[in-house]
Amino acid sequence: MWTKENRGRYDRSRLRYPSDLTDEEWALVEPLIAPAKRGGNKRTVDVREVINGLMYVLSTGCQWRAIPKDLPPRSTVHDYFDLWAWNGTLDRIHHALYVQCRELANREPSPSAAIIDSQSVKSAGKRGAWIDPHGYDAGKKIKGKKRHILADTQGLLLHALVHSADIQDRDGGVLVMATLFGLHPFLLKLYADGGYQGPIFQSAVRKILRQIDVEIVKRSDTAKSFAILPKRWIVERTIAWLNRCRRLAKDWECLNRKALAFLRLASIRLMLRKLCQKTA
Repeated sequence: MWTKENRGRYDRSRLRYPSDLTDEEWALVEPLIAPAKRGGNKRTVDVREVINGLMYVLSTGCQWRAIPKDLPPRSTVHDYFDLWAWNGTLDRIHHALYVQCRELANREPSPSAAIIDSQSVKSAGKRGAWIDPHGYDAGKKIKGKKRHILADTQGLLLHALVHSADIQDRDGGVLVMATLFGLHPFLLKLYADGGYQGPIFQSAVRKILRQIDVEIVKRSDTAKSFAILPKRWIVERTIAWLNRCRRLAKDWECLNRKALAFLRLASIRLMLRKLCQKTA
């Protein structure tokens, strides 16, 4: 929460746009971006400005064609976004910043506990043969996509998937755990809500990670209003943090992999702010 005492930590008024990277943030990202390929002409694109363009789209939710003229052309920003999502650059940046955030909190780089949850998001009007299909979440009464989030006990994003909203939580949760590919091998505890209860999810997760113990945190039957549930509130807060980026307000992307790339970019933005906040 902003107060008069800590407001200086969040001040970005000296930047051209509040979404631009500061010098400290760029110093963390620059070493993680691969240099240009050998041969041919030298790279003439300012990569920092490309990232500023991506952060502008992410933060404001604007169309690609609405990128300001003092940033690189929309085709350049979009092509780099597509390339970095495909060749693993965003994954590499995300993992490196995640390890630094864990070390800053005096924790081991690989967590031992995680919380899983999903968020159904309405899709914008999109049609065509080259668009990933959306679905209807009967529980939330939302037609669109579902973001599956795996967060640690600090609220930092570990892993995520984007899929059709008609896939149930327990089935989507299995997909999330199956696509970790050994990235966090020391997970021992997984907290989840009632949507993941039952032997199907538990047995599937144990086939993937035999050492993991799934704990279902249920809402009390006597609760009649909002109640903070142990551990579950952490991943819900993570979703709220990520939703500060207006590009994530709806599902604007035609492909799930690009929606996932924006989700990971929002997590990168969050961790950069955490690592580079100045004291008042």
